[in-house]
Order: sequence, then C-alpha cells, then structure tokens
Amino acid sequence: MKKIDDLSFEELERTIVEIGEPKFKTKQIFDWIHSKTVDDFDGMLNISKKTREVLKSNFEFTKASIELRLESKLDETKKYVIMFEDGNVVESVFLKYKFGNTACISSQVGCKMGCLFCASTKNGYQRNLTSAEMLKQIYLIQKDTKEKISNVVIMGSGEPLDNYDNVLNFLRLINDEKGQNISMRKITLSTCGVVPQIYKLAEEGIPITLAISLHAPTQEKREEIIPISKKYKLHELLEACDYYAEMTGRRLTFEYIMIKGFNDSHEDAQLLSELLKNKLANVNLIPCNYVKEANTKPSNNFEIEKFKKVLVDNGINATVRRELGSDINAACGQLRNNFLKM
Repeated sequence: MKKIDDLSFEELERTIVEIGEPKFKTKQIFDWIHSKTVDDFDGMLNISKKTREVLKSNFEFTKASIELRLESKLDETKKYVIMFEDGNVVESVFLKYKFGNTACISSQVGCKMGCLFCASTKNGYQRNLTSAEMLKQIYLIQKDTKEKISNVVIMGSGEPLDNYDNVLNFLRLINDEKGQNISMRKITLSTCGVVPQIYKLAEEGIPITLAISLHAPTQEKREEIIPISKKYKLHELLEACDYYAEMTGRRLTFEYIMIKGFNDSHEDAQLLSELLKNKLANVNLIPCNYVKEANTKPSNNFEIEKFKKVLVDNGINATVRRELGSDINAACGQLRNNFLKM
C-alpha cells in the first residue's frame, strides 16, 4: 500500500483523482500531512468520513516514534533515537541558534562509506530512508520541542547522495509552500564526495548549500580516512564543486575535522589554502570527536586557532564549529550505537 506522506503534491493529486475523489481535496489532505503533520486519517477533521475511509483503503502513513531523547545540560540541544516500523533506528538532533532552530537528520540507516573518524558507519549499512522517514524526523522533533524548525542539515548517519532520489523528493517536500515551506537556502546537504551525483544535483536548480567532507588537504591523506576518495580523486571532487558553485551561485562549505597529529599542522593549513584558493568557499573547522573504534584524538583549541589563522591570512574564509550538546554523545552516530547495545 502506498505511503501517503511520501508523495509529492503532484503525485498525490494524480492518485486522488485515480481513486475517484475530487482534485480540490488534494490541497486539504496535503495540508494535514505536511503543514499540520497529522499521522492518521481520522485527524483530518475537515475531510468527510467517507473520503477518510477511501483514503484508509488506499494509503497508509509512515510510522515512526521517539525511542530515546537526551537533553544537554550545557545548552538546549536535544538528541533523539527515532525508530521506524521495521525496527531500524536513526539519530537526529535539535539545535538552537540565534538565527533559528536547526534539525540535523539522517538519510540512511547506517552508512556504506566507512570514514575512519565517523561512528555512524561502525555498525554497517542497513538501508536507505524514504522521503517520509526523513520528514518524520523533523515532524517528531517539532512536536516534541513545540518549536518550529527553520533550518535543516542532512548530516546525520548516511551519505545523502547515495540515496539520491529519496533525498531529492524530501527536499522538494520540505520546501513546498503548502507544507513546511523551509527555504532551500536554509538546507545544507553534507557529502563525502560522490562526484557524479554532485554534477547531477547541480543541474536540479535547487539552491541548497553543499557541504563537502574534505578533512585532508592531499589525495594521499584523504585516502587514509575516507575510502571513497580512492574512487573519486581529490581533483575530480574539486572540479565537481566548481561546477556546482557555477550552476547554483552558492558558496560551498568544506568541512575539515581536526585530527591531532594527522591533518592539523602548519603545512596542512598551507596546503589547504592552496587547494581552495580563489574558490567560492568557506572552511568549517571541526574538533574531532572521540570514536573508540578509530582511536582518533581532537586537535586542541590552540592548534585549531593557529590553523584557522593560516587559512584567513591566505584569504580563505574559515570558521570553527561551535560545539553543541557535547555532554550527550558528541560524536555523530554514538547515541544510536549505544542504543543498539542496550
């Protein structure tokens, strides 16, 4: 049976007509699902009982629930383990900033990419999330916090560009003015560098922010910590990034995890400066989280600031990511990993 919350407005409209209901009801139904975020047909109060019964016989809702929530004592960050109807779980995060509330969501259950420093990949890949399962993370967070989400980052478990079609449908659903109406410019998608899909995304005409998990200034070092870089070389990735910037006019973010003794030297900073010279880009320096299986340690604050100064002195925009919720399983994927061991 079709999942009604996985359909775009146009798909829903076509299906509504196919089952013999008037086309105008599509807008009412879509509003209940994606604006009011109901999760059952009986909650659609301005839809006739007859139509609700027809909907029940043709569609079902995607089911999801919050299984675990942790709240930071340091700030207002909340981390969630969200379970789907097949028993699989993902991790999502609610973050408060001066500019608004951000939801960090997952795009896959687990991850195939195998990046050395990431906890999300340690339990392996299970499956892609559907568009509705991505939406559910946001809808559940909004209901739990009673606050509106204004920004979305697809930076939880999974490689979004490895789940391209579902992620693209999610982007269009969350942006739909008849639903949550979150601006594409307030959405960031993080990828470790699936080059063909970056070109494909550039052609879609959707001005989201693309964040590249770079994490090393050379091909050799990148191969040590990001396996996919053996398939898509650094120069190929940067060419794809240039194309994306040209097609969208959007500044790219290059994420750079600071790993003590590996990629945090003065020489590394100089090499990174040369790599990104004259690019429409911002470098986001991220203190490495401790991941037991990886045995990686974060650079200290002094080392990070020195590294940042080299970049800035070379004309590269650079920021240090503000750590939120560091007292509640700081590493992405750690909360899910701990939940699975319960």
